[in-house]
Amino acid sequence: MWTPDQLCDGQAERLSEMELLRQQRLKEAGPNADPNMYSPPDLSSLNADSFKPLLSKVVTTPEYFTPADLKHALRHLFNPDALHPSQIGAFLTALHINRIERRPESLEAAAQVLRAHALHAAVEDAEKDFVVDIVGTGGDGYNLFNVSTTAGVVAAGAGCRVIKHGSKASTSTSGSADLLKALGCVFTPPSLTSTSTLIPRVPFTFILAPHYHPALSRISPYRKSLPFRSMFNVLGPLINPARPKGMVLGVAEPQIGAPFAHSLSEGGVERAMVVCGYEKLDEISPAGPTHVWELHNGKITEKTIRPADFGLPEHTLATVAGGSPEENAETFRRLLQNGEKEWPQDLVPVRDFVMMNASALLVVAGVAKDFKEGARLALESIVSGKAWEAIETFKECGQRTAEEAERAGEEMGAQ
Repeated sequence: MWTPDQLCDGQAERLSEMELLRQQRLKEAGPNADPNMYSPPDLSSLNADSFKPLLSKVVTTPEYFTPADLKHALRHLFNPDALHPSQIGAFLTALHINRIERRPESLEAAAQVLRAHALHAAVEDAEKDFVVDIVGTGGDGYNLFNVSTTAGVVAAGAGCRVIKHGSKASTSTSGSADLLKALGCVFTPPSLTSTSTLIPRVPFTFILAPHYHPALSRISPYRKSLPFRSMFNVLGPLINPARPKGMVLGVAEPQIGAPFAHSLSEGGVERAMVVCGYEKLDEISPAGPTHVWELHNGKITEKTIRPADFGLPEHTLATVAGGSPEENAETFRRLLQNGEKEWPQDLVPVRDFVMMNASALLVVAGVAKDFKEGARLALESIVSGKAWEAIETFKECGQRTAEEAERAGEEMGAQ
């Protein structure tokens, strides 16, 4: 078993994270749980030498690289101080070149490891609500307006309970966190002095992915140094620590639509739509057809939908282009504060784009019976001001939580 002097600084820090995870798991298991059940692993056994056979296999015989191999390799990767940087880069490159990262079984194996390494987001009254999320993998290259974030807020105003899991921009100009920050929202990380962070029962909440996935942040410098997107760029939507029961998930490659639907099912999601616009857009497209892989009652069915299914016209992608976080925030404000006034021509395509994606989330949540009803409810949410109320409530909760955390820190410092 490890001793402190056997571990480098990074491993010691990783061990403290795992102790927090252990405390969370014990609390979830109840007072009769065996404390040894979640004991920390022997990190000293994860080192450059034990990683070499895995690296050799993925490079020389990738066809025999199994999901179990991937899980073992990822446990090494999430303790990167035990590995040489060249090993990390070589491994990520081999996964990419050999397309292992796109195998359905690989995606699910990686998602399982990441879920196990994530800090748990405790949700207030989770059993009373059908919590949903709407998110895209990114990587489509279109740099459009932040439709999934806006659609999530609109759906929340129409009766959904949305806990969106996202981050800053990776390939676009403005990611979900960038937009919300520009709107004045703040994100407080889970407290390391507590075994859980309670997410309040409000219509819309956003949780920042790096706050809950320390393992991923540890390998971020290596990922950013590579000239291609790794599997970790697309896994985020599969590992929401709030464990939503329903999802609308956009992918930029139709080949991974079905695998993602299967992985959502394996991860406990009850109903979902995985969507991919025909132009390889990771949203429901306003410009034409969209592939859909729908998870419902344990079955996955594939179909194609169009704006007409929502009772809406088509709009070119150029009419829903995005800008900087500040520019997108201004569009967001204009959209959600328009009320019953006549719609400016430049906002109509954005409004319809948001309505379609919000409608899908409302159908997944069981709030709307079909896409046309969902679009009607989404428009009502916007016009009535309910959507704006949802984002204002989240802002107020976030600011209050940040103030409470600051006071708690000052009190601890004074002791």
